[in-house]
Formats: sequence, C-alpha cells, structure tokens
Amino acid sequence: MDIKKTWLCTDPIAHRGLHNNEKPENSIAAFKNACEVGCPVELDVQIIDDSTIIVFHDYDLKRMTAHDGYVANLTKDKLCELRLGGTDECIPTFEQVLQTINGAVPMLIEIKNEGKIGKLEQKVIDMLASYNGEFAVESFNPYSMEYFKKNATGIIRGQLSMVMTKKTLQGAFKRFMFNSMRILKISNPDFIAYNAADLPNKKLAKLNIPTIAWTIRSNTEMEKVAPYIDNIIFENFMPVKEQ
Repeated sequence: MDIKKTWLCTDPIAHRGLHNNEKPENSIAAFKNACEVGCPVELDVQIIDDSTIIVFHDYDLKRMTAHDGYVANLTKDKLCELRLGGTDECIPTFEQVLQTINGAVPMLIEIKNEGKIGKLEQKVIDMLASYNGEFAVESFNPYSMEYFKKNATGIIRGQLSMVMTKKTLQGAFKRFMFNSMRILKISNPDFIAYNAADLPNKKLAKLNIPTIAWTIRSNTEMEKVAPYIDNIIFENFMPVKEQ
C-alpha cells in the first residue's frame, strides 16, 4: 500500500475531533462534528481500572474535568459523573466512539500506554476487527507499535515522535533512541507523526517516510511546515484542502 495516496497523507486530521468550547476534545460531540464535515479524526485511547477502553488524552483528570485523580483508577460506571470542559459531555468509551463514527470518517488512534504492553493493544485489535471503516494506529511507545506489527499486520502503524529533552523524557538512553530515530527499528512504522515545532529535522528527512505534523493551529504554521511533511493534525482552525 502506498500510504502517501491514502487519507493519512491527503486529508487534514482533526486533533481529538473537531472540537471547540461547546464540543470539547475527545468528546462524542467533537467526533459528530467531524463526521458532519467529512474530516478524519485523531483520538486517544487508554485503559482504565475495570479494563474498559476509553477515549481521553491526559493521564490525570484535572485539565478536562476539574476533578483530581488519575484516569487509570476510573471504572466505566464513573465516566458520566465527570463532565468534559464544563459541558454536558461525558468521557466516552472507545466502543461508543466506534459506534458514533461508524465508518463515516477515518480515525487515527493514539495508543496511550506507558505500562505493560499487550492488554490495551490486544483489546483495541479485537474491537477493530469487526469495525467497518478506515483507521490507523500510532503511539509514542515503540513497543506498542511492535505489538501491532506482530499481532495485527494489516493495521497501519505510526510512530509518534519529537525532539526529546530532559523535560519531555526521562532517561538519557531513551532520549538517544528517539532523537537518533533508532526507535524506528523497534516499531517499524508505516508513517511518522512528528512535532511541528521540531521541523525541519535532517534525520527525519533522510528516512523518506510519510510524515504527519502535529499539532498545527493556524494557516501560518501549516505553510511553515508544508515543505517537510505530507499531512497535518490540526486544531483551532479549519485548513483548506488543496485541490
């Protein structure tokens, strides 16, 4: 498959859905909004205490729900006790999001896993097995993508990356693996999703691999990175697709 001819490289992708003040990020409303305009979505999945897969970015609850606590300690029955961004929207399960999108637009699914590899990844694989729509997965964790490579060869995989510093990643060896691009030997990705703030990157350019820039928030930012990438993940503005 030529990734550069697919939606991953041709259609700008809405970061955590097409969200705004009334339709918060990673909410059913934000995903419905994207479906209405035909825009692919990026979303985040992680596993909670009762093994439910939910769609939520942060590992703690404070920013999006104004509640203290960690996402990993939640159970499914508690999800609708928490409202997103001061709206009536609840934290959705991955199952609810799949039912909502239902193939209407492609999904770029970030696997958020800083722990043991396998349980989250396999649950996502199993849930996607009967899903009738386009999707791809990505993760900062190269071992998560390695799991998909070994256990779901037909699923398109991406490596999330950026220039790692002491503030963004602990451990000199881990930073070296990211900054030298050697993590790609583990994840063997079909594409890279790279921090727009760190572009251009000479090592990345030499790889000649489909590249998606995140997160673009204006036409000016989009124009700045355009020579170095194939597509963007965007928010807070609506990019005009080239004809």
